[in-house]
Amino acid sequence: MREDSPSGLGGDDEAVDPRPGAATPTWFDDVRRLGVGLKNLFGAQLKLALAEIGLARSGIVMMLFMGLAAIVFAVALGFTLLALAGWGLAQWFGSWAWALTALAGLQLILLVLSILVFRRGMHWLTLPATRAEIATLAREAATRGRAESERAED
Repeated sequence: MREDSPSGLGGDDEAVDPRPGAATPTWFDDVRRLGVGLKNLFGAQLKLALAEIGLARSGIVMMLFMGLAAIVFAVALGFTLLALAGWGLAQWFGSWAWALTALAGLQLILLVLSILVFRRGMHWLTLPATRAEIATLAREAATRGRAESERAED
């Protein structure tokens, strides 16, 4: 009678091959099992990576959609608040015509102020010191980019 080893397999040094006269050593089976294990490991890693990429792709789409939804809801809230302000002004003035005129005047003033502030910012960008600073930054970036591309080619 033959005793089994703790692994449940026979305790022979060589594995049994159904073909007569062709015996494979046990290290060959170990290497084969290592290969199968590595194949399973890397297959699982690949499945995990593909699942994470799919999740990231879905996350990006969801983020963009929710950003668009937030903009739409912010505009809707702005319209609602503007309507409430118009209703309040209509109650105060006693006339919708005066309320809408007051809202239009307020919006015109805010539009002109935002254009003037934008023009002031553009003026600050065109001042000589700012132009020199931007030119220096552009030159440094170009020099750094050339140096990095030369290092990458070597």
